[in-house]
Amino acid sequence: MNGTQIRPIRPEDEAAFTRFLTGLSLQTQVMRFFTGLGRPSPTLVHHLMKEALIAVREGEIVGHAMAFPGGTLGADIEIGVVVADQWQGFGLGPKLIDAVLMRAWLRGAQTVGMDVLGENRRVLRMIRRTWPEARLQVSSGSVEVVAMINAAVLFAE
Repeated sequence: MNGTQIRPIRPEDEAAFTRFLTGLSLQTQVMRFFTGLGRPSPTLVHHLMKEALIAVREGEIVGHAMAFPGGTLGADIEIGVVVADQWQGFGLGPKLIDAVLMRAWLRGAQTVGMDVLGENRRVLRMIRRTWPEARLQVSSGSVEVVAMINAAVLFAE
């Protein structure tokens, strides 16, 4: 996406990031956070800003990606990605995923995990294309995904 910059989030992005989160449709909020956010608390905003990358276009945040140490999925890291409604379907999500995986791989991560709502067909199709060998397990309406980070693919782009 020409004109879109992916970069680490900075403290001075907090107000714009809060606007980004509150501007997401309820459907997009649920697909990413498994619930509606309403007005996100400062604590949640600060948590989501830790080690995060953002996509910025014309001075506005249009995407967010984060990686954190793997939890219940048994992966080295787990990721979460969300793109503003009007920018979905243009390839920004995969670009954010590549950027956050590259950063994690450079820090030693070899496997990635994510929880995806079972009804999030677009993301599940992308996962099947990107990681055909991924382990997918259905658990309480979500799909737990664990895959290898393929550095050769990340560095080839």
